[in-house]
Formats: sequence, C-alpha cells, structure tokens
Amino acid sequence: MTIIDLTRPFSNEPLFRLDAADVPLVSDATRYAGVIYQLHLDSMCSTYIDLPGHIRETDNGLTAENVPPERFFRMPARVVHLSRQSGSGAVTGAELAVGHDGLKTECLVVNALGKRNATDIAERTLWLDNSAIDWILSTGCRVLISDISESRRLEGVFQRLFKAGVSPICLPVNLFELKDSATVTALFCPVPKMTQIPCRVIAEV
Repeated sequence: MTIIDLTRPFSNEPLFRLDAADVPLVSDATRYAGVIYQLHLDSMCSTYIDLPGHIRETDNGLTAENVPPERFFRMPARVVHLSRQSGSGAVTGAELAVGHDGLKTECLVVNALGKRNATDIAERTLWLDNSAIDWILSTGCRVLISDISESRRLEGVFQRLFKAGVSPICLPVNLFELKDSATVTALFCPVPKMTQIPCRVIAEV
C-alpha cells in the first residue's frame, strides 16, 4: 500500500499565519521552555472541505463539530483522469463518463488538470458544467474531490452539490498520482459552527 498526500501546503499567507511564544516551565526538578502557538487561519486556506451549510440556502445543520467523522474515513473512491488546459472552458458529463458508465462510488475524484494543480491555471477558466454535475450526482457520491469547480460567471456548481448532500473538497494536490481507484480519508478539527474548514486528505493506493 502507498500513501499519497492530497493536501495543499499551508503556504498561502495572509490566509495563514502562525505566531509562536516560549513559556518558561521551571521546577526544582527541571527547567525548559514550552512552545505555544496562536493560529490565524482562513477557512479556505490549504485544501478545505465544504459542508452544505457553506451556502445559507442549503444548510442542513451539519458542521465540522457534529458531522460524523466516519463519513470521511477510508472512503472507497473512484478517480476520473483528464488532462485539460488552462482556459479550455467547460468539462462535460460526457467527458467524465468515458470509461466510467454506471459508476457508483462513495467518493468521486475528478483530476481534470493532469499533472497540474488548481493554482497552476488561470482561476475558474476550466469548470464543471451542468451536464458534469448531472453525471457526478448520478454516481451517488457523498464526497467530491476535484481540482476544478465553478466558472467565473458562477454556474451554480456548489449549490447543486449541496442540495444533493454532497460535500466537495477543494484545492487538492497530487491527484495525478492516483490510479483509477483509491481509499481516501479526510480529517479536520471539530470546530463548532464551521461549515467550511481546512482538512488533511490522504489516499491509500
């Protein structure tokens, strides 16, 4: 078994900032400095997961605190590989379905960019159109991991996914390293009220 980390590094300041401070800890037996941290974190930092409540109109009450962690633990996943270029427009359901007709899966991974990541192309110049969302929903997936999503004009991708109870994981990396199937786990802190939160995503292949 090989583990592939699909998590984008925490390198996008100012969405992420970390301040550290030493705390002296002294007793008759020992003396040392503990290090504590103040973490300043945007919910779209690194790779992150959206629960349906990320849009007010589709809020189903699930938050990072109360969503069952087993929902995202060792999910059977199927992977769709494309190799589209920056600025090449909509990805269709017909493209996604090639070689995957009748696909049913708990987690669907869409690798539209080949060996590139989402930050390597002009933002939102490659997107999922309505037929692509139709096909994605036909798979019965509960989690969508994709390196593309909305267009600049807003197609309603997230609203349709959330209405169907699908949680997308955004800005993953290294999707090209996956084979046609994998076992995927997404982990995040149980922060109260949050419906969008950075997560660690790993795949077993």
